[in-house]
Amino acid sequence: MSNVFYRSTKSYPTAVRAEGVYLYDESGRRSLDGSSGALVANVGHGRAEVAEAMAAQARTLAFVHGSQFTSDVLEDYAARLTDFLNLPGGRFWAVSGGSEANESAIKLARQYHVERGEPERFKVVTRVPSYHGASLGALAASGMGARRELYAPLMREDAWPKMPRPDPSLSGEDDADRVRAVLEAAGPESVAAFMCEPVVGASDAALAPTSGYHSRIASICREYGVLFIADEVMSGMGRCGAPLAVRLGGDVMPDIVVLGKGLAAGYAPLAGLVASAHVYDTVMQGSGAFKHGFTYAGHPVSVAAGRSVLDIVQRDHLVQAAQERGTQLLSGLQDLKTRHPHVLDVRGHGLLLGVVLGDPATGQAFPRAGLAERVASAARARGLLTYPGSGAVDGTRGDHLLLGPPLSITADEVTELLELLDGALAATSS
Repeated sequence: MSNVFYRSTKSYPTAVRAEGVYLYDESGRRSLDGSSGALVANVGHGRAEVAEAMAAQARTLAFVHGSQFTSDVLEDYAARLTDFLNLPGGRFWAVSGGSEANESAIKLARQYHVERGEPERFKVVTRVPSYHGASLGALAASGMGARRELYAPLMREDAWPKMPRPDPSLSGEDDADRVRAVLEAAGPESVAAFMCEPVVGASDAALAPTSGYHSRIASICREYGVLFIADEVMSGMGRCGAPLAVRLGGDVMPDIVVLGKGLAAGYAPLAGLVASAHVYDTVMQGSGAFKHGFTYAGHPVSVAAGRSVLDIVQRDHLVQAAQERGTQLLSGLQDLKTRHPHVLDVRGHGLLLGVVLGDPATGQAFPRAGLAERVASAARARGLLTYPGSGAVDGTRGDHLLLGPPLSITADEVTELLELLDGALAATSS
């Protein structure tokens, strides 16, 4: 009997090795990682240089507590990261995962307003659907009903006003203008921040607003004195074909950018936020400290992994590769849509792509979710790993697959992915 606390009662194969875009289990079975785990393994599996960088750091300095020391590796990485993201003057706060990073962003927004003499600002406007993490604060911010329901009694619902999902039928400016009504209804003097995923991930596969949306959001936030937080945990670090997805439709400078997943690409637990200079300065010139922290924040070995991953992203031109391979994959998905009627839509940017599934007779989601799991199961049986989801329409209805292979995927491997998915869709067509 295993002593592992598994995530569910399903049977789990044992992964023993990974290389490039492939994972191998104990039986020798190979699976193409079409979702980079959970959109994490951006530079591919088995990069020896990352392991070597981590080992070298562990031999030199494995741990210091952030209340006592900084480290050379953290200082160097923060400078390089903010330069890569074109966030001049930004301050990098390193933690261990996306949930911690979004918790940090929420707390930072709250403290920022307190330091400015506006302690009545505590609400954070987010969208439905959305997903910002599994910890309680990040989950409360999320507009993902199925994941929130069990824990709703632990949340103060009035602290998290919700805005509707992006509407691609509207211009970006008109779509963004809907936030004004939400702010007015909440009482703008009580709102600390607006937080969104520039390209929605787990909750509504690869849904993105039209061009101009984020620029308009940023302008409205400034008008109301509200901070703009871009949750780039999934969409950032080149995944969408740009260092930051929030800038796909224009030059936008959020007040806080949240990062994770591809930051260390699965080689170590690493996430964080980059605060703009004015946010950092307001907090530090106020109480002199961010009143928040984690034991492993800025962990030198994790940061060394992140720095090595950034080396690979820049050296191998993986941001450009995400554009090129993403164009190829999206084109192939559009072809699959013409041949599989239960594929209602395909969409996304770079290598963050979504396949929306539903009833071909109505063109709508099935009343009961389950199709995405069946397609994912059929894909897994053929050697393809995907990221299935449901509930995008109303918390229950709405099936989709999220696709996000490593940015290092080759053209031939994209073709293989499409062939495997084609077989899975054919097997679930009735």
